[in-house]
Amino acid sequence: MPHTDVIAHRGASAHAPENTLPSFDLAVHQDAGCVEHDLHVTKDGLLVCMHDRTLERTTNVREIFPRRGQEAREGGALVRHWFVHDFTLAEIQQLDAGSWFRPEFAGARVPTFDDLLVWARNRVAVLTELKDPDVYERRGVDLLMSCDAALRRHGLMTRPTDGAVTVQSFHEPTVRRAGQLFVRRVPVVLLVESTDAALLRDRKRVTALAAFASGIGPEKSIVRDHPEIVGWAHDAGLRVTPWTFRAATIGSFKSVGAEMKHYLAEFGVDAVITDHPDESR
Repeated sequence: MPHTDVIAHRGASAHAPENTLPSFDLAVHQDAGCVEHDLHVTKDGLLVCMHDRTLERTTNVREIFPRRGQEAREGGALVRHWFVHDFTLAEIQQLDAGSWFRPEFAGARVPTFDDLLVWARNRVAVLTELKDPDVYERRGVDLLMSCDAALRRHGLMTRPTDGAVTVQSFHEPTVRRAGQLFVRRVPVVLLVESTDAALLRDRKRVTALAAFASGIGPEKSIVRDHPEIVGWAHDAGLRVTPWTFRAATIGSFKSVGAEMKHYLAEFGVDAVITDHPDESR
């Protein structure tokens, strides 16, 4: 049975290349109740599952398109990046998105949002993160409306949600817009980094988020340091889904599984977002 309180972060990303169908498929086999993924926009305006705004970390873009990188200044130095928005979907689908992780995943492709929605139907819930919507806005691209169009194409905006898809973002203005646009037919979640923990510093602030959001996704240290936030959120009708539970950051816990169980049982969060859905068994 799927564990509805376990959300697979970029799929089963501890065991397969993130944001690819093999990773999502493995997450289902490991009984995750939901797969989380990220969205960026191609040069021709199509949505692809990719965490970074650039392609070089998780694909062989340097090899396939060596001259297409763009120089950008970071920390006083010039670095070369291959941005998603500089490539068409046809070009991105030429890339190998699996070999960087392990050789046996060679040939894995970057899936589109449409690919994922077709694959996920009647199989698993989807948690969609809109990445850098403010950056795309400056480029004249409305990431939220592109997401909305895809959900409509797949019949996910015609009735009150059954939880098949949830949309989340760190960008509060986008989450506010999404709340108005989806009118509770699709749940929306405000992600909160530890540096922005003040957004959740008292009951009044947490309660106010329920005016436009269905849930909050705090970095897990926020819940660890202020577990009372969970009760405030639940009193306001908000779900709480902290992130990211992985073996490298378990602190004093014996395992990532023990850490996840602690947050679920002791802190009362609704679900955990993890690279290791298999550890929930």
